[in-house]
Amino acid sequence: MTSTPASSRDSVVATLRAAGCVFAEDEARLLLAAARTPDELTAMVDRRACGAPLELVVGWAEFRRLRIAVEPGVFVPRRRTEFLVEQALAHAPDACVVVDLCCGSGAVGAALADALGGAELHAADIDPAAVRCAGRNVAPFGGHVHAGDLYEALPERLRGRIDILAANVPYVPSGEVAFLPAEAREHEPLVALDGGSDGLDVLRRVAAEAAKWLAPGGCLLVETSERQAPTAVDAFARGGLAPRVVVSEEWYANVVIGVRS
Repeated sequence: MTSTPASSRDSVVATLRAAGCVFAEDEARLLLAAARTPDELTAMVDRRACGAPLELVVGWAEFRRLRIAVEPGVFVPRRRTEFLVEQALAHAPDACVVVDLCCGSGAVGAALADALGGAELHAADIDPAAVRCAGRNVAPFGGHVHAGDLYEALPERLRGRIDILAANVPYVPSGEVAFLPAEAREHEPLVALDGGSDGLDVLRRVAAEAAKWLAPGGCLLVETSERQAPTAVDAFARGGLAPRVVVSEEWYANVVIGVRS
């Protein structure tokens, strides 16, 4: 919408504030920019006020200055995961082959490809909705998207060639999913959140096979919690990788990095 009256902006802000949106002014600005008609604006504000994530309402999320398309039923990329991307680029600034495993929207892969320029990019997920959404986001970088369960989705020709293997695996313990914010619990797929009894079931599967897919010197990067990091490090080591943990106090992010010798 253009030339929106101040009264409309005020109304949107008031509605969002009443719904508990902490950054009501910023969200109102995004909703007003995204809506094409007054009726569409009303519908979008109503969805947001009812608890739908802002990113799903406007149809995109910002991630490392990219506008990543997101769709209902797809995990919304978190800004803290930008730290994982930064660490991947710091370790392998000249990476030629990148894989975004458990890709969701494909935000991590798109961000890596954008920064590297010309890298061969592959993304994979078990969820059909995620595969469809990721296809939109990696296409501008010539990326390929595959459907399937972890490494089973990847082309065999990638074995032993991957320089950066980013796996944003689910890591919420099953018993704690019910305590997640409603935005995640009610609007994002369980498969992208629930990591099993201790939250590390998928991480262990990824770590166990990673060395077979990584190029010499290639790295696996996984986001996890501070509490889970020691167990994740052990899983990486048992998989034949040299692990370390990097922490961002700013983003409250913990990333385990494992390097193939």
